[in-house]
Amino acid sequence: MSNNLSAPNGPGRPKDLAKRQAILEAAKILFLSHGYANTSMDAVASEAGVSKLTVYSHFNDKETLFSAAVVAKCEEQLPPLFFELPEGIAVENVLLNIARGFHQLINSDESVNLHRLIMALGVQDPKLSLIFFEAGPQRMVQGMERLLTQIHDSGVLSIDLPRNAAEHFFCLIKGAGNFRLLYGCGEPLTEEAAESHVQEVVALFMRAYRP
Repeated sequence: MSNNLSAPNGPGRPKDLAKRQAILEAAKILFLSHGYANTSMDAVASEAGVSKLTVYSHFNDKETLFSAAVVAKCEEQLPPLFFELPEGIAVENVLLNIARGFHQLINSDESVNLHRLIMALGVQDPKLSLIFFEAGPQRMVQGMERLLTQIHDSGVLSIDLPRNAAEHFFCLIKGAGNFRLLYGCGEPLTEEAAESHVQEVVALFMRAYRP
């Protein structure tokens, strides 16, 4: 009997992960360029260079794929580790990292186009808006809420309502600049202006919740 046992070809192997990533990248491209209704699983498979069966083996349906694509886009800028409180790292620095990542995410061309798409389609298909909200904004607010609870417990800041504080934080980061981008009547902030904005917001947030 041979001792060379081959590893099982199940989900999670590098080849499968590469295909999953290719599918997600294809989905992001097609959803943004053609819209949700006009993007088929066949088209995603063709764009990703995989079979339709492979797409379905990773994502059961188009709604699941759309949700996963939104999550993937958010995690590019704000990985789950951003919402942790490492020992020895100042709270202000943790908040600045989140603020920078979130500001870059929401003002990217992909994010602006996706928000416009959801606003246009949401009235006709509220379920699509809910999928987007749960995969993107809600997940980030929940991650921020958990972090702010930790910060409150540490005593650095006094935050009685961490959920409300999380929403306030992200709304302050969005600011009027993001609205102008969404409406098509403004340009993204320069790198210097963006950094000044996030530092101002974090300083304001720290002052508001300092014990």
